[in-house]
Amino acid sequence: MSENPPEAWTAPARARPAERAWRPRPPGNVARQLSSAVSAGALAVGCRAIGGPATVDDRALGWARVDSARSAEGLHAAIERGSNLFDVADVFGHGHAERLLGRVLRDYRREDLRIVGRVGRVRGSSEHPFAGTTVRRQFEQTLENLRTDYLDVYCLDHHDFGPDDDHLGESLAQMRALREDEHVRAIAMRGPDPFAEDPHAAGMRFARLFRVIRPDVVSLRFNGLCPTTSVDGEDMFAFTARHGVGLLLHEPLGQGVLTGKYDPACPPSFGRGDGRGHEAWFTKTGLTAIEPGLRLLRERFGHAPADLARVALQHCLRQADHAAVLVGFTCVEQILHNHQSTYELDDADLDFVDETYRGMRTALSLAGIGPAPR
Repeated sequence: MSENPPEAWTAPARARPAERAWRPRPPGNVARQLSSAVSAGALAVGCRAIGGPATVDDRALGWARVDSARSAEGLHAAIERGSNLFDVADVFGHGHAERLLGRVLRDYRREDLRIVGRVGRVRGSSEHPFAGTTVRRQFEQTLENLRTDYLDVYCLDHHDFGPDDDHLGESLAQMRALREDEHVRAIAMRGPDPFAEDPHAAGMRFARLFRVIRPDVVSLRFNGLCPTTSVDGEDMFAFTARHGVGLLLHEPLGQGVLTGKYDPACPPSFGRGDGRGHEAWFTKTGLTAIEPGLRLLRERFGHAPADLARVALQHCLRQADHAAVLVGFTCVEQILHNHQSTYELDDADLDFVDETYRGMRTALSLAGIGPAPR
């Protein structure tokens, strides 16, 4: 990986004052149809960060330590501002996020809320997270943690089903049985990794599994720094629309890097159990590569991290009408910023954002981070 920053690119349009960047729109979190059985507000809540640190097989998958009381306050604030879908997993703080969410949601009518659960990261004493009856056991533990008797969406959270996909059949049979018994409203699977070493192979692998699993919903890592992944000659938005499958977009803020709050001169360090430590865009090289693009966005939309967060969220929200955007948080202030729904970007602004993000992806590629953009 090169330590030399790439050359800056030309601004896609002349920057204009920040106060002109936003225009009023009607309030409300517009509903998106994710499957025949599940609809939810477009701006949803991801619960990974409020789980805190987590390590599985020596790999960090969590976040920094957080204050549970402040996290609960944020969950209440999100519901009061119209968010009704919450994405959680057994691995988020090894059940802490599920238990915290369960305590908060008991104050509301369950039928007004949507819960997405995930399975596949925790294997317990099984040989593999998808082996035998592991899916069912983890599902039952998730229900207990959440204090509910069903999930709206249950997601197979990765594509490793063991050698020769030995555990695909048994895990899929358990998922379908849960849906048939109405313990699960919709089955989801993980989309292809946009940062896979071989994006073409990742797309082919996903397409094969998609035909076998036949999911109702796909969970996709997506933000302005993610290269386009092609499946059967289409991007994921066109592919899922053609198949009538909903989308859950996670990491819309690039784990916070798209808010511009990190200084290239002083890259962050993350503690044990915090998965952000694996991400190359948090290095000096990565932060230096994207800084010119962030500077352009600041000049046009405002210098506060909340301003750039709104830009990143609008970029994701505009991608498809069959997608909900999962945005994480660690405190109520972030929820309030994310749910400022009285302003939106116009088409010229969004075109500017698209072009700027494209330049940032190119800069990351030139710095040796991620596959070449398409």
